[in-house]
Amino acid sequence: MRLSTKSRYAVTSLLDMVMHSEQGPVSLGDISIRQGISLSYLEQLFAKMRRNKLVISTRGPGGGYSLGGSPTEVCIADIITAVDEEMHITNKDVLEGSSDYEPCLTEQLWEELSEEIKDYLTTISLADMMEKEDVRLLSLNHDMRQKNKIHTR
Repeated sequence: MRLSTKSRYAVTSLLDMVMHSEQGPVSLGDISIRQGISLSYLEQLFAKMRRNKLVISTRGPGGGYSLGGSPTEVCIADIITAVDEEMHITNKDVLEGSSDYEPCLTEQLWEELSEEIKDYLTTISLADMMEKEDVRLLSLNHDMRQKNKIHTR
């Protein structure tokens, strides 16, 4: 299964935000630089995550976004669902409801696998991701990207 760009960027940007929130709200501009995600795309994703109460926005100087709850309470499945993504594996060339639709022989297999993936992503929290050594090292590398962009301006 491949997650869509929308899902990957939502998880990545939220993880980045949480990892940089020790000094308060995090700006989308900073996330954009560190993660190489366009600012307009982040604005769309964070609007959806705000509507789903995953993030809280703060306006004004020093404003930005903060997590709506604890990193231990927000699972990866919550983030994917918040940006309107279905965690569903399909083997269909024709969508259900179409006049040409016919269930495939392996449909039950794909539905069961989709449930397994959803269950798995429900067990991984942002806090779990933050504890991973490779995630912390990548975050430090991305911080250097931001510092280099600031110094070259």
